[in-house]
Amino acid sequence: MIEHLLGFFAPWGLFALILALQALVPARRAEGYARDETSNEPITYRLNGLPVFLLVVVAWFVAGHTGLMPYEWLWQHRWSGLAGAFVLGLIASGLALRDVPTQSASWLKDYFLGRKKNPSLAGGRVDAKMYLYAAGAIVLELNLLSFAAYHVLNHPTDFSLGVILYVCLFTWFICEYLVFEHVHLYTYDLFAERLGFKLVGGCLVFYPYFYGVGLWATADLPNPDSPTWYLILSAVVFFSGWVLARGANMQKYYFKRDPSHVFLGLIKPQSISDGERHVLCSGFWGLSRHINYLGEVLMATGLTLSLGWPWLIVPWLYPLYYAVFLPTRERDDDHRCEEKYGELWHQYREKVPKRIIPYVY
Repeated sequence: MIEHLLGFFAPWGLFALILALQALVPARRAEGYARDETSNEPITYRLNGLPVFLLVVVAWFVAGHTGLMPYEWLWQHRWSGLAGAFVLGLIASGLALRDVPTQSASWLKDYFLGRKKNPSLAGGRVDAKMYLYAAGAIVLELNLLSFAAYHVLNHPTDFSLGVILYVCLFTWFICEYLVFEHVHLYTYDLFAERLGFKLVGGCLVFYPYFYGVGLWATADLPNPDSPTWYLILSAVVFFSGWVLARGANMQKYYFKRDPSHVFLGLIKPQSISDGERHVLCSGFWGLSRHINYLGEVLMATGLTLSLGWPWLIVPWLYPLYYAVFLPTRERDDDHRCEEKYGELWHQYREKVPKRIIPYVY
């Protein structure tokens, strides 16, 4: 019983630790695209996701090495940990509604979508959204390391190289997000969405416990003996997606800050403009209107393939989630852009007719 309670409250402790570190660890400051709802001035953020990530991961290794917390402990308590994170997400989403005027006639709608756009924590030292993304990423990394440790400890002489590759690729995915943390200050979530269960639960529960679903299904399986060419192919699919997603996001980031910026010194910006507003339509954004979403699907596919069990259904839930969710999000974003840009967006649609997959969809 005590072990189950420890597992249940483990994510609470981890998220509290990450919040404390984000408030205390020195941070760089960056101005974002979102604006303060009162002053209408751009919001300035303290960004220290990467050093906090490194501190927590090192602490995990030290705890495992000293026996304070066995390396596989999070795997052994994965279900109670998931339950604890879910309850925490429910409570935190309710707290986010306090002292904020209602946004709709439905309390449940407010609870899910939120009321406030850019709340802060720790006396204003931590932006709530950026904390949630970093915290979810860090706990995901700890789960991946613990699940992989369980696999290696149970198959010490014949562990799967695919599991190691999976964790390495996912660690790249997490670290590069934290390295480019400032770029995400210009993404849809930060300037458009409000803080409700959709975002809170997504970061505290879905992100750290669902994204690694591949290891939930395969960490206790034996080595599938994937050939080298198969592992290389998986990595190629992953990094092809990463180039599309990261390249598109970086090009848009630089364009928003300077519409004349030549991306990578090679891609000259072309845009549709009415003199005040600009819509980028060259480079990655000339291939499709959301080429970055294709990149996300490819990365998830490469990760799933790397495990070496392509015929198992459960690991495919991660790329399937993207394949279902992102087209829906693309429609919402398309509608929002149409409202914001009007005729400019109609011209962009004509110039770049495909939504996500070039020449196909």
